[in-house]
Amino acid sequence: MKNDNYTQNFEKFPAKILIVDDEEDTRIIFKRQLQEEYFIETAASTAEAIEKLKTKEFHIAMTDLVMPDEDGIELLKQIKSQWPHIAVIVISGKASIEMAVEAMKYGAEDFIEKPVEDLELLKLMITKILRTKWQTEEIIRLRKIIAQELERPNLVGNSPAIQNLLGKVKKVAPLDTTILITGETGVGKELIAELIYTNSKRKNKKFVPVNCGSLPENLLESMLFGHKKGSFTSAVRDKVGYFQEADGGTLFLDEITETTLAFQVKLLRALEKGVIRKVGDDRDIEVDVRIITATNKKLEEEVRAGKFREDLYYRLNVININIPPLRERVEDIKLLARAFVDQFSEKYDKPLLQISDSVMNILLINEWKGNVRELKNAIEHAVAMATHQTIIPEDLPDNISQKNQDYEQANLAFLMHLTYPEAKENFEKNYLEEILKKCNGDVTKAAKISRIKRQNMYEKFKKYGIKPDDYRFGNIK
Repeated sequence: MKNDNYTQNFEKFPAKILIVDDEEDTRIIFKRQLQEEYFIETAASTAEAIEKLKTKEFHIAMTDLVMPDEDGIELLKQIKSQWPHIAVIVISGKASIEMAVEAMKYGAEDFIEKPVEDLELLKLMITKILRTKWQTEEIIRLRKIIAQELERPNLVGNSPAIQNLLGKVKKVAPLDTTILITGETGVGKELIAELIYTNSKRKNKKFVPVNCGSLPENLLESMLFGHKKGSFTSAVRDKVGYFQEADGGTLFLDEITETTLAFQVKLLRALEKGVIRKVGDDRDIEVDVRIITATNKKLEEEVRAGKFREDLYYRLNVININIPPLRERVEDIKLLARAFVDQFSEKYDKPLLQISDSVMNILLINEWKGNVRELKNAIEHAVAMATHQTIIPEDLPDNISQKNQDYEQANLAFLMHLTYPEAKENFEKNYLEEILKKCNGDVTKAAKISRIKRQNMYEKFKKYGIKPDDYRFGNIK
């Protein structure tokens, strides 16, 4: 059964696996070992497998490469053509290396040789494929949903907090009312303001962002409302203010709490009357502007302290959108980090750059008081400093790498986001990396210390994408 909208969460609902092998003993062994954790169906031939694929849903197909009626490569081709959402693991003891390579070229997710002595390794392989598959397809699903409902969303994240935020944006964007966006520094308040504008009825007119905190007090009124020639010493010509520039569109006033009480009176009048008056002019000008404001302060406290007008507060706070800090949506850090690595890898011409587990551990436990902006800056620094294909802790800014020297705490925090099989895999990968570092890339010495056979060690290096040469000069931590 073809299902292009597959979004199975394998942690909650057991995955369905189709085992295809002409040897009955193999089918029985696999089914017995896997049926406690997964729904298992078996097929003795390619033809039987195709019939089951037409009538039932599967998440993974495990197929032998050498079968009497038609080899597994042909089955693999048909699966990838007709049921592309199904992951394929090819298994064989008779297939040549060339066939295995060919299978990977046609889209097989992994290959394992028979006899399969380490069934735990097979389970780990399945778990890894399912987790990657679920995460990838969940992101695609969310992007499709958001793309249908919101035009050009630039937010990265699939945490419940972000999904709730996007749901609120969808509701308020078409409404022609004032909006107050609150949240800590660096959470992306201007990004949300742009998202609201882009999905509003005013999207064909201008979006004008203004940082009120960056404008001197004596220039703020002139910049927003405009001025007449000669109204003050440097006014050598008439000036159109931001309100007129945004006429018909949206004016975004960031750091609204940095304005004076005197200016707030004039802003309140503009909002209530729909008119402005240029500095030095004696007539009103009608403007049609949607106002979105933002602050990183608690406006209620500013009102109580007498620093912000209460009447203006109520006028601006018709709809409030609060953006949660990054520490409250830790699950978005991985997606954000990888998105920023992709962005800056292109900027600095460093393709295929990866994030080491130790770096990801540090990112996950960091406080990120500067929120997404701080994370973005940290990743840009790391990408710029990286001298190999993997970002290591030393590539991070000093204030982050030095603050997180307690890698045991970092690793524990990271492991809490993994399943038990993944945690075991994570430990093995880190162990191999550390022992290679200790042995300066000498595989023979590493094998002797670890008591892992040299041949097995190379197989593990291949599995985890570890290159011993990278450790010969202590390049990777």
